[in-house]
Amino acid sequence: MAHRGSTVLWPENTMQAFQGAIDLGYKYLETDVHATADGVLVCFHDSILERTTDETGPVVARSLEELGSIDAGHRFNPVHHFPARGQGLSIPSLEELALTFPDVVITVDLKASGIEQLMADTISRLHLEDRIIVGSFVEKRVRKFRKIASDRVATSAGPRETARIVFGAKIGRMPRVSADVLQVPEFHGRIHVLNERVIDIVQSQGKQIHVWTVNDLDEMARFLDLGVDGIVTDRPDLLKELLVERTGSWSVGNV
Repeated sequence: MAHRGSTVLWPENTMQAFQGAIDLGYKYLETDVHATADGVLVCFHDSILERTTDETGPVVARSLEELGSIDAGHRFNPVHHFPARGQGLSIPSLEELALTFPDVVITVDLKASGIEQLMADTISRLHLEDRIIVGSFVEKRVRKFRKIASDRVATSAGPRETARIVFGAKIGRMPRVSADVLQVPEFHGRIHVLNERVIDIVQSQGKQIHVWTVNDLDEMARFLDLGVDGIVTDRPDLLKELLVERTGSWSVGNV
């Protein structure tokens, strides 16, 4: 699963990054969404523009048209040459991403409160129910979205659900959760979130487990050996090389 397309190979959350991952053969993308001032979901990680663009201020203060004139590749820096500046890269809408690549499955992180209804409406309007996983690091956002979307859209576990699953794995009992997938790092601080017990108990309930964000080849190999269902990475090129080495071929089913 290509994390924001890639934060390393291309300017993150741009159509160039998503296209790069697609060109490598990926069918699974991860992105983040904020709402614009005129109520459009856009693919952008931060709440403010400074880190990646040539502008400042909150994303939500700008219209989609205004964001279209911002240089989303301005601060992409390998190494200090800023190769994406002035290349016409803008902040894409979720709709642009979904319609440009109609065969991809998209994992979406809700980065702001109050956009849950907009997310559900966008999914319905674009008929994305079978092409999207919605999650958030804020439990209330996930719960609110589930209430709006009912069972029509797959969701990932929020922080409290994740904690319950990890604790349940220790005692050998899977708690009842509404999430369809657990998307986690291996460690959260000193807490070992992802281990064989967690993987086994999640998969025993017909749910999937995805690990993020894995950019090291040895770590990728280790997680594949553990049997995770998905790896979220900034290095889709390296993960592809590993899978080709292991299987002797490459297809989207390997991703």
